[in-house]
This record gives sequence, C-alpha cells and structure tokens, in this order.
Amino acid sequence: MALGDQRLHAGKLPIPLLDRLLKRHTRQGDRVVVGPSIGIDAAAIDFGDRLLLAKTDPVTFVIEDIGAYAVHINVNDIAVMGGIPKWFLATVLLPEGYATAKMAEQIFADLDRSCKALGIALCGGHTEVTPGIDRPIVIGQMLGEVAREKLITASGARVGDILILTKGIAIEGTSILARERAKELEKAFSRRFVEHCKGLIRKPGISVMKDALTAVKHGRIHAMHDPTEGGIATGLHELAMASKMGLLVESSGIPILPETLKVSQYFCLDPLGIIASGALLMAVEPQDAQAVVKGLKAVKISASVIGRVTSRRSGVKMMENGKKRPLPLFVADEITRVLK
Repeated sequence: MALGDQRLHAGKLPIPLLDRLLKRHTRQGDRVVVGPSIGIDAAAIDFGDRLLLAKTDPVTFVIEDIGAYAVHINVNDIAVMGGIPKWFLATVLLPEGYATAKMAEQIFADLDRSCKALGIALCGGHTEVTPGIDRPIVIGQMLGEVAREKLITASGARVGDILILTKGIAIEGTSILARERAKELEKAFSRRFVEHCKGLIRKPGISVMKDALTAVKHGRIHAMHDPTEGGIATGLHELAMASKMGLLVESSGIPILPETLKVSQYFCLDPLGIIASGALLMAVEPQDAQAVVKGLKAVKISASVIGRVTSRRSGVKMMENGKKRPLPLFVADEITRVLK
C-alpha cells in the first residue's frame, strides 16, 4: 500500500507526515515572526513593539465542561510563548439530531465563565448545528500578546539545559476518561474516586498559565512546551524536533498522580502517551533550575527535574531501571484505544 493510501489514526497527524505537509504547503508573510512547525505552540506576528500571538485548537474528546477545556488548552499555548492571552473566539458545532437550546446555553455559559476567570474577552466566533457529528465540538481561537524581547518558543532549548515538568502527566487524560467512562470506573473504584478524577481539570488543573508566568520570574527559560495529544512522550519529541536537540529523560523523575496511575492501569494504557494538558515542560538554564523549581513550589505548583537536553546526535532517550532506551513515540493518543 502506498504511503498516501494508509489510514490515519484518531488524533494528531503522524509527526513525519505533518512535518512534510507544513514544509510543503505553508509560507510566512513579511510580518510572521514565528510560523508553523513541529512543536511550535502558536504563531507570532509583528505588531511593532509587541508580537501578536495566535492559536487555534479544538476539543473533540470530551462533552462535559467542553467550554472550560477549549479555553484552557488554547490559553496554554499562548502562555508557553511567554505571552498573555487576551481575546478568545469559538466555533461551536452542535450535533444534528441531538442539539438542544439547553446544550447551546451550557456551552456558552461555560465559555463565558472560563474566559472571565482569566480576564479574557470572549469576542466572537461562529455557532451552527452540524450534520455528520455525534457530539458537540468546540474549536477555540486564542489571541494574545508578548513583548518582542520576552518571546519564548519550543525551539530555544540548548545542550545542558535542565528539563523541568510541572504538576504531573496525563492530568487531562485522566479527567477525560473519568467523564467518558464514568459508570465503568465507578464499578471498578467508587463514585467518589471518579468525581475526584473529573475535578483534576480544576485541581491541580489543566491550565499552565500560572506555571509559565511564575517560571519566567525565577530563571532563564530557554524553551517551553505544552504537551497535549500523544502525552508527555510526544511533547518531549516535539521539543527535541523544534530545538534540533536530543533529550535524556529519567523515567523515575516523571511525576504521575496516583489517580492517573490507577486509571491507566485499569485501561491498560501507557501514561506516557495519554493527553497531558496541565503539565508545563521547560528547558531551563542549568544554574537557574533549582530557583525555578523553588519559585513554583512557593506558589503551590509542584515541579520536578526530569532530565536534560543533549546533542541532536544522541537522540531522544529515556533512562529506565539503569538502562538507556529510545523514548517511545505514540502513533495515536493512548485514550483513543478506550474512546473509539
């Protein structure tokens, strides 16, 4: 079968395919400072002394609290560029045959509430009842701004940088699985456990805006990235590709919540490949690493050193039980094996 005829899995396009498409079919205008590339979280456009940051991302895995998910995952991609999110637009697609006025009201209220909490203007978008879908889909578009000299991208990692990760992996994925497979998990654990897992989107939370704003106050951050679909493993590969560097990660240093461990073991999923919004991945100047960790912990954000940046020829590797092996790259996010 020719490469072009192969069926694609749910989730992100395979990195080699996406890389080829971006190189072949996109181009930058005169004012585009940062354009599309693997691991780059948002576009940056020249507006004089400041840069306009622009991002779009959909929510397709979850129905409950879909507005909050849409706002936060788009905010994250502005925050990891060193920017402040300002304006949000949403395309809301409601399923034909299932959509009700109540459904639309709940999504709008959720979007409004989430934007207000972050001081963001919900300033436009589009809404329609759409044939061919079986659940609501919200596609967010977030605009923000950053001073030119404060721009950070995932392409800035340097050899020797320390890799720091906040909170824990698969926070978003754990919450999604609890919402989409609630009855099954209640039987296996308890209703209280499932409700607690659902609440992980708020505590510790899937937003990394505070994480990013705090980190840049306490040290020299050379690169930041928001791992999402494909989990922390894919996020690390994306950071390496964007920076043209290698990485060495200590598996024992990667933080994982007890709830995530239980849910991933129940469904036989690898937590390294589960959608990971809520964790901020950073490459930090070595001399500043401890100050950044300490600064984050001072505002009650847990942070862990998980590895370091190496030369590109070293590849992306993980130390596990004293042995070095390639870090896995997931063809599709692990939760798609449950949510098919």
